[in-house]
Amino acid sequence: MIRIGIYGYGNLGRGVEAAIKKNSDMKLVAVFTRRDPQTVKLNTEGVKVFPSVDVKSFVDDIDVMILCGGSATDLPLQTPELCKYFNVVDSFDTHARIFEHYQNVDKNAKESGKIGVISTGWDPGMFSLNRAIMNAILPDGNDYTFWGKGVSQGHSDAIRRIDGVVDARQYTIPVDAALESVRKGDNPKLTTRQKHTRECFVVAEDDADKARIEKEIKEMPNYFADYDTTVHFISLDELKKNHSGIPHGGFVIRSGETSDNTKHVIEYSLKLDSNPEFTGSVLVAYARACYRANQRNESGCRTVFDFSAKDLSLVSYEELLKHTL
Repeated sequence: MIRIGIYGYGNLGRGVEAAIKKNSDMKLVAVFTRRDPQTVKLNTEGVKVFPSVDVKSFVDDIDVMILCGGSATDLPLQTPELCKYFNVVDSFDTHARIFEHYQNVDKNAKESGKIGVISTGWDPGMFSLNRAIMNAILPDGNDYTFWGKGVSQGHSDAIRRIDGVVDARQYTIPVDAALESVRKGDNPKLTTRQKHTRECFVVAEDDADKARIEKEIKEMPNYFADYDTTVHFISLDELKKNHSGIPHGGFVIRSGETSDNTKHVIEYSLKLDSNPEFTGSVLVAYARACYRANQRNESGCRTVFDFSAKDLSLVSYEELLKHTL
C-alpha cells in the first residue's frame, strides 16, 4: 500500500481524500492542517488530523505527501520545503511561474533524494500533456486552450487573499465566437482577452472598501489583468445558495495541416461536476507515479511530461497491453 498524507484540507484536500478511496493500492495515513485539528472532520474513519507544524515527525510513515494549498502564496513555499522530507505532489497552477517553481523544487528534491511532482491537475496537467502530444502529431498548426464555464479554484483563492474579502467564486467563461472559429479550423489569432472573460462573485466585509477590492482584482497580474473581468458584490447567503458548486471544464484544441489544404483538428475536452474532486484524482494518480519513480531511486522535480502511462496506472503493464492498448 502506498501511504499518503494530505497537507491542507480544503476543497482540494477533500477531493484527494475521495480519490484515495477509489484506488485500492493507497491508504490515507494522516491529514495536516493550519486550523485547529479538533474542528476538522474527515470522511475517512480511523485517520487522524494533525497540526501542520507536526508534519516532519511523519517522515517514516508517509510515502507521498499530497499538497493541497493555494498557488498564490502556499505552494511556492510549501512544496520546496516539504520535498526536503517527503516525496510530494502539488497542483501549482500559476503558469507564468511554473519554471521558477520547478527550479526551486528540483534543487531541494535532488539534495534530499526525493521526488517533487508539480503542476498536476488538468491545466496545468492533463491539458499540458495533450498540448505536447498534439504538437508532436501536428507540428504545423496552432494551439488553443479554452477553460470553463466553471469555477477556478486558484483564481477564487487569489481573490479570497485580498484584504476585506470574506469569500469569493470566480467563473472563467469562453468567448463562444472564438471557440466556434477554432473548431471550424479558421486558425484565428486570438489575444488572451478575446478568448475568455472572467466573472467574480465576492462577499466583502461590512466595512470593506469595495472599490479598492474591485481594483485589486482587475489589476492582479497573472490572474485578471489580461481579461475583461466583471466583479459582483453579493451576500454570503447568496453565495452559498447560488455558487456552492465547483463545476469546471474546458477544451484543448490544435488545428493544423499535414499537407497543403489537408486540415485536421484535434480536441480534448473535460466536463467536470467537481473541479476539486477531479483535480484530486489527477494528484492521486501522479502520487502513484511519484512513489514508483522514487522506488527506482530517482530524485528531483518532475511534471506530467516525465511519466509514462504505466507509471500512472493502477493495473499492471500486462493488463494495459491486453485490455487498453
